[in-house]
Amino acid sequence: MARKGRTADRDGRMRLGEHLREFKRRFYISAAAIVAAAIGGFFLAKPVLYLLSAPLDDLKAAGLEVDLNFTNITQAFDVQMRIGFMLGLIIASPVWIWQLLAFVVPALRTVERRYVFGFIAAAVPLFAGGCATGWFVLPRIIRLFVGFAPDGFTAFLGASDYWDFSLKLVFAVGVAYVLPLVVVFLNLAGIVEGRTILGGWRWAVLVATLFGAFVTPAGEVLSMFIIAVPMVVLYFAATGIALLVDRRRAKRERRAAEVRA
Repeated sequence: MARKGRTADRDGRMRLGEHLREFKRRFYISAAAIVAAAIGGFFLAKPVLYLLSAPLDDLKAAGLEVDLNFTNITQAFDVQMRIGFMLGLIIASPVWIWQLLAFVVPALRTVERRYVFGFIAAAVPLFAGGCATGWFVLPRIIRLFVGFAPDGFTAFLGASDYWDFSLKLVFAVGVAYVLPLVVVFLNLAGIVEGRTILGGWRWAVLVATLFGAFVTPAGEVLSMFIIAVPMVVLYFAATGIALLVDRRRAKRERRAAEVRA
């Protein structure tokens, strides 16, 4: 049955034009929520930037000369705008995620809906936990690399570059925590078997390494491995879960076959 506000034929299906109008309506709602949240996020940008620069204060206390600088006239405004937009995207996430689900879920079967909602329910805390881990590791990485500055030199860090580095690191660790869940989701849906997942471990290592290289600044090999190694470990953990699910599924099928026999 079509949701109120949607017109449908006798089988409850919507025409293409109606799907497009529904998508446009939900897109506008999501965009309005993100813009409104980003405006509020703009006023929180300064406290967030101060919080991100806290590791630099620890470095100064340890005797290292390091300063965070705005390298051109518009950079202060640009950095705060970018932080505000990112905060808006995070704050408004319940709205745009719900709009996305409300558009997609009615077209799915009951089993598929259960998988989707289970995926979202698990992905949100995993992503939040990954971001929290990245936030915890961030000061140590900053201390490590800034600490390479020779004695008597001052490290002048551009605020825009500093924000990009911090965001990439935190976001990348969050994504790394979620990717194994995608593998488990595909296995539960019966799309891929655990043996197939295990057989692609070389590709998984390569993709994790390339991903780590992409989200970290060029030449920072250690940062790349800090991102890539947890992804590989979590991939093998997800593979183990998939193999266990396949084993239990095979047992259920054998029991069903014995009952029918």
